[in-house]
Order: sequence, then C-alpha cells, then structure tokens
Amino acid sequence: MTFAEAAKKTADIIAAVTEEADTEARAMVCAAAKIEYRDYPLYRDRVFPEKYVEILGRYSEERLKNIPIQYILGEWEFMGLTFHTRPCALIPRQDTETLCEEALNLGGESVLDMCCGTGCIGISLAKLGKMKAAFSDISPDCIALAKENAELNGVEGEFFFGDLFEDVTGKYSLICSNPPYIPSGDIPALQKEVQNEPILALDGGDDGLDIYRRIAAQYKNHLLPGGKLLLEVGIGQAQDVIAIFGGGYAVKDLCGVERVVVVKG
Repeated sequence: MTFAEAAKKTADIIAAVTEEADTEARAMVCAAAKIEYRDYPLYRDRVFPEKYVEILGRYSEERLKNIPIQYILGEWEFMGLTFHTRPCALIPRQDTETLCEEALNLGGESVLDMCCGTGCIGISLAKLGKMKAAFSDISPDCIALAKENAELNGVEGEFFFGDLFEDVTGKYSLICSNPPYIPSGDIPALQKEVQNEPILALDGGDDGLDIYRRIAAQYKNHLLPGGKLLLEVGIGQAQDVIAIFGGGYAVKDLCGVERVVVVKG
C-alpha cells in the first residue's frame, strides 16, 4: 500500500464525518508517518510503512467520533507557525488570523493575549511583530499549553492565571482576545466536532456578548496611551460590540464577514 492508497482508504472512512476528507486523510497519513504535510507529494507513490498502519487506524477511529483532527494530531498551523493543540483550548482557526493581521498592521511594542487558549495570538504577534507578549486565561491547562507553545516557537512572555484582567499587571500597546461569543442557546446546534471543544471557550451567555461587556468595564486600565483593543466576534455581532464599547471599527475576514472589532484606548 502506497502513501496515496493509504490516504484514499482513510478518506473513504472519514468521509462520513467531514467534507474535507481528502485533505484530512493526507494530514493523518503524514502525521502517522512523521513527515511534513508539505512533503506529501514526494511520498505519495512510496510504500506506506506497515508499522504506521495501526496509528493511522486509530486516527480514523477517533475522527469517526467527531473528535477534531487538530486534537487527534496534537498540533496545527496558525500564521505559518506550529502550535500544540489539546481539548482544553479552542483550535487555532483562520478566522483568528484576521485579528493577528490587523494587529500586525497597527503595530505596537507589547501585547496582552486575553483568554489566550493555545496562546496562538500573542505568540504570533511576538514572533512576527517582535512584540513583548503576555498571556491571561482562567484555565490553568490553557496557561500550561500557552507556555508550551511559547517555548516551541522561541517566545518569552508573562503568564497570568485568572478571570480576564484579575491578575494582570502592567499596560500594553495592544490587547487582543478571541473570547467566548456563541449564544448559549445556539451551542446544542453546533457541529458535533465543535461541541468537542471546551464549552468555557464557546459560551458567551444569552446573547453571546457577556464577556465583551466585562472587558469593556476593565480594559482601559491596561492599555497604554494610544493603545488598541482587538476582539474577534461572531457573525452579525460586530456592530453590537462596537455599541458596547461606544465606538470602534470592524475588520472583515476573507469571506467578507465583519470578524474583528478594533477599539481605541
């Protein structure tokens, strides 16, 4: 069985749970064989080693349980960097790259990654924008994961364990956050694999805007003069969030959705 045949067999199995079966299958094959995804074309006609078949089978079994591929493989790419992923934290997604790209455009000497999860926002800005980074999260598991990812990417930072700004010290050029923003009543209707992500990072209260209101009451104490607050928001939420903060502007993602709100300090 070649790498290509292994990928085809895997894709046929997981097609029942994902529309991206071909892409995910290739990623699984590469991960099982411990090769870079970008090198798959070099291997596709080579024999897939028998010693990796059992690992590939386990990946397929987990995917059929609607476990996201990012958790199965244990890592994912974001802003061209590699991040370890675990079920304690949201999966880094392209939507959030919109926030990072806007933050890089604005620039700054320092950034606080609020509700940091994997730490992908702060680490990306530290690495690509040469910013001094700090991280805050209410989950000790997320803080541990963010520290791990910072080390993985050669980034130093401060880490605060607490609820929003509870234990945060200092002021920053940028405060960036991808907070929980899904209305509580919408969560049961989410894709099954999204429901395998941490509820604490998804549930934004009755209208999805609870955390934004709490951030609005506290953020100015932690922004440097001329600083900016950048917030990822859900579909249709941007103008409501702007109203909560009494001003700001929205940035659209690649699909034309107002995905990020920027507020001046």
